Amino acid sequence: MIEPFGQTADGQTVHRVTIAGGGLSAKIMTWGATLQDLRLEGHGAPLTLGFPDFDSYPAHSPYFGQTAGRHANRIAKGRFVLDATTYQLECNERGVTHLHGGSAGIGKRLWTLESHGSDFAVFSIVDPDGQSGYPGTAKTEARYELRPGGCLAITYTSVTDRPTLVNVAHHSYFTLDDAGDILDHELMMAADHYLPVDEDLIPTGEIRAVAGTDHDFRELRPIRREGSDGQQVAYDHNFCLSHERQAVRTIALLRSMRSGLAMELRSTEPGLQLYTGFKIATPVAGLTGKPYSACAGLCLETQSWPDSPNHAGFAGAVLRPGEKRVQHTEHVFIRS
Repeated sequence: MIEPFGQTADGQTVHRVTIAGGGLSAKIMTWGATLQDLRLEGHGAPLTLGFPDFDSYPAHSPYFGQTAGRHANRIAKGRFVLDATTYQLECNERGVTHLHGGSAGIGKRLWTLESHGSDFAVFSIVDPDGQSGYPGTAKTEARYELRPGGCLAITYTSVTDRPTLVNVAHHSYFTLDDAGDILDHELMMAADHYLPVDEDLIPTGEIRAVAGTDHDFRELRPIRREGSDGQQVAYDHNFCLSHERQAVRTIALLRSMRSGLAMELRSTEPGLQLYTGFKIATPVAGLTGKPYSACAGLCLETQSWPDSPNHAGFAGAVLRPGEKRVQHTEHVFIRS
């Protein structure tokens, strides 16, 4: 089903498509190729954070369900060198860093609905040469598919006409129960190392072993963890799964003992950004009828490593003409 869902500031119509399959139903907007609502049959609450109306998204959304890119995550000072040429991107985060493709990244613009069926929808967008400072015109296709066994599969396919950076990531905030925050969710990630960050959340360049740190999620454990200052650890870090894209494999498991629901995450990607939503504070009601507060949901963003063009040895995001980048992630919901 396709329906009008709102209008952009310049009067363009935003459409929403509803698909269903595998026990799941999803509503996806053409604005940002955004997953606006995701439900599992028999589970009363939404599985992701979002708003019931379109206008709240451009006004208040911290990328709820949006498609982050052309380069998801951060690039230090918005600057990088590619093939001996220095590029300056828009610094849209406090004037210091480049975040998620800039203030007019692909997660904040209208996509074209290319095709859809009862259980899938395909969207596309062209990011022009010079957009936010990026070289080359890049085209990205996003395919959402609901598969048997409670599986939401998302595939991003990107091409370019000039060497550039492309690192597209899905940015839903997941919650598996009605507790109001995700701190008592349990999480496992198949990562032996993570990237420490500075005060601007930019990787320092160190690839640090998780052993003996608050970032060790190799075994399933609660997210709730007090740091040395007695405060909840604020997770907004890339966990290092590999140095390059691989065949689809299981990379994480999220579980709520309160609801008995789990989400298995499978992906091709070399990095996984855990963000526990500690900055969330929406002034308007979300899908549950109430505003969201800190840690109401968490992000598990499959991606290239952040700031990769500025660090030798990081899993990179360079895409060249003639290449096709396929980024595939599956979210599988399992009842205990």
